[in-house]
Amino acid sequence: MNRIKDAFNKKQKNLLNIYFTAGYPSLHDTVPLLKALSEAGADLIEIGMPFSDPLADGPVIQASSTVALANGMNLRVLFEQLKGIRQEVPETPILLMGYLNPVMQFGVDNFCREAAAAGADGVILPDLPLDDYVAEYQDIFRRHNLRPVFLITPQTAPERIRRIDELTDSFLYLVSGPGTTGGANTQAEGVQEAYFQRIEAMNLRNPRLIGFGIGDKASFQNACQYAEGAIIGSAFIRALEGVDDAPAAAKQFVSSVLK
Repeated sequence: MNRIKDAFNKKQKNLLNIYFTAGYPSLHDTVPLLKALSEAGADLIEIGMPFSDPLADGPVIQASSTVALANGMNLRVLFEQLKGIRQEVPETPILLMGYLNPVMQFGVDNFCREAAAAGADGVILPDLPLDDYVAEYQDIFRRHNLRPVFLITPQTAPERIRRIDELTDSFLYLVSGPGTTGGANTQAEGVQEAYFQRIEAMNLRNPRLIGFGIGDKASFQNACQYAEGAIIGSAFIRALEGVDDAPAAAKQFVSSVLK
């Protein structure tokens, strides 16, 4: 089973991938938010595994990780929360996004086994070196039917992009420009468009989702001109700040992007 590929086959344009941090706003919001996002029409869902030193995350997601860690979230708690999730969210792809250090401390094989048992389809580890993945972890990921997702930036060399495309059977995560998540997009529009068109012209086998700087209906629709869909994280986290009903806020946010 490849729920990720199924999602792209089912809906070939305008796919919405929503990121949220496990254990935020409160420890037990993880599963209710998952269900709400799926019911509202999110095509893929990324669950952030909070970490104290998130290199690629902007201040909004960093702050949510700090809260989640203080709430008591960790990998063991997350896997326990996700048990049985496929009975309630049978089709929507679930990806775990985080950093290599906590995964290595947990044990890569143990992590992949637990992630797969919990219903995850893929893993995004921005600081996982490609060569290390191939040499040490590829067989483990394959054994547990977990698909890696790698990030591509405007500076990524064409030969590396093609190698990434060969190494995964999920999607390519196109970082829209320089900086961390949640920041204003500082790429000049023409430069950004040329980057997206350059990737499209490579005729890669995996579909593409654009992330970083996507936060509302307008930016989502603009990104979807150049890829199969887009990823929203920080803007969604902001929409959860201080709310009394996180699942209701999630449904409202997805509706504001898709309607």
